[in-house]
Amino acid sequence: MSSFIEISIILAIATGVSVIMQAVRLPLILGHLVTGIFVGPLVLNIAKSEDTLTVFSKLGITALLFIVGLGLNPQVIRDVGKVSILVGLGQVVFTAIIGWLIGILVGLTTIHSFLIAIAFTFSSTIIVTKLLSDRGDTGKLYGKIAIGCLLVQDLVATIILIMANAFWGGQDIGQATFTLFIRGSIASGILYGIARWLLPRITPLFATSQEFLFLFTIGWGVGLAAIFQEVGLGLEIGALAAGITLAASPYHFEISSKMKLVRDFFIVLFFILLGSHLDFVGVEKHVMTAMVFSAFILIGNPLIIMIIMGLMGYTKKTGFYAGLTVAQISEFSLLLILLGVQSGRIPADLLALSTLVAMITIAGSTILILNADALYEFMQDKLVIFERKKTKKDRVQKLHADTILFGCHRVGRDILRTLTKKKKKIIVVDFDPKVIDDLTRARIPCRYGDAADNEFLDELYFSKASLIISTIPDMDTNLLILAKAKKENPKANILLTAQSIPDANILYEQGASYVILPHFLGGNQAALMLERIGIDQKKIALERKQHQEHLASRM
Repeated sequence: MSSFIEISIILAIATGVSVIMQAVRLPLILGHLVTGIFVGPLVLNIAKSEDTLTVFSKLGITALLFIVGLGLNPQVIRDVGKVSILVGLGQVVFTAIIGWLIGILVGLTTIHSFLIAIAFTFSSTIIVTKLLSDRGDTGKLYGKIAIGCLLVQDLVATIILIMANAFWGGQDIGQATFTLFIRGSIASGILYGIARWLLPRITPLFATSQEFLFLFTIGWGVGLAAIFQEVGLGLEIGALAAGITLAASPYHFEISSKMKLVRDFFIVLFFILLGSHLDFVGVEKHVMTAMVFSAFILIGNPLIIMIIMGLMGYTKKTGFYAGLTVAQISEFSLLLILLGVQSGRIPADLLALSTLVAMITIAGSTILILNADALYEFMQDKLVIFERKKTKKDRVQKLHADTILFGCHRVGRDILRTLTKKKKKIIVVDFDPKVIDDLTRARIPCRYGDAADNEFLDELYFSKASLIISTIPDMDTNLLILAKAKKENPKANILLTAQSIPDANILYEQGASYVILPHFLGGNQAALMLERIGIDQKKIALERKQHQEHLASRM
């Protein structure tokens, strides 16, 4: 069977399983894991194109974490860096200690309990970031803290994996760790220089074309992830770093919307591949032990996070939501146990134990995160013990404005001038890099992006705008903007542009408040002028002078 046929069958099965998951209202991630088990060696055994699936899944991981990195600009890192480090390290330490004690209590040997406890301290960056993206919460305070904690865990996991490989392979642990530190320091220094001096100069060149920008984005994200993987720092950290280097770019919203197309397809294959690798051989001996560990991870880990964040002064809500994100074990956990089994230090049946814990906690935490709002409403009165009297409020607020203006050429520039005089809070959207540069220098809030991109429009907050104006002449784009705006904010005034009377009538029928017709605007303006001043030569000369001055200001 060719790889193409094999992947086609896998995707068809994934679609069928997803339909069932939607029908029973279970998260699609669980469906993808189930698909992986179904197509893996335990059932159908058709997932044989391991290399192809691995490449596709890595593309999904890269796109997912690249998008997360785009939201972690230097200001965000300054805001949540300290708490992320303290909470991330604190959770690893306490989970390891308590997990070790649980392992001894359920009958595991001291060394096996220690190794299992270390493995189970890590939560899945990929799963959590995907769920936060689905909820639209990567930009919220708890989401940023959670992502920061997971990044800290990934760094710790990378160090532990290198140390374990060195120890079980008879190498020098100190030398391996020192080499990792040197490589990380060099990579950080180089990336800082690139982000500070090179990228701001070259990204406007790529932004002159939507296709060029997309190609640059893919090349930069995948290339940096590959380099980090080759030097031992991990693909995940490389992808995140690639996003962070572009986080301050005025084009990062457009870049994010482009990468979502890659993420949404290829990340499915990551979860399918993960499911196909799950091994349940010998699991019957550890069902009760798996239940105990799973209960600790699903309940104990969130409690640890809530206690630490409560002591640091964060609200019970922020602590609760952040706590739910660590209620599962990760692919690092399974990899560490697998390395132990291959070295002969851990019996093979403990891999089956870890697999069952992974399935239970991934399923449980997915349901908890996606239903966090209802769960918090039910439990908020009981969570008051995790909150101090003086708390740190969520200062991270969504960017919104009274007016959203699409297009700042010709008609749009005149409208912008009028809105600025009226001191309206405005956001301008345009896909011309030069326009964005001009607006940025003038300190006018703006976003680089394609208004015809459905994903990009989701980044805008129509619900906060009382006036939405599009000077873009494309009919399909205006219909898309109109539909989005009417859905999110039925009370908003929506002014759109049309090139013909029939198009204008369609926009009016669909609910536009007013339609601008540029081809008729000049004639109408001239008629109004003649009606106002007649044919007085001096008055016409004055109008001419004012018009010439206006045209000069537009050049």
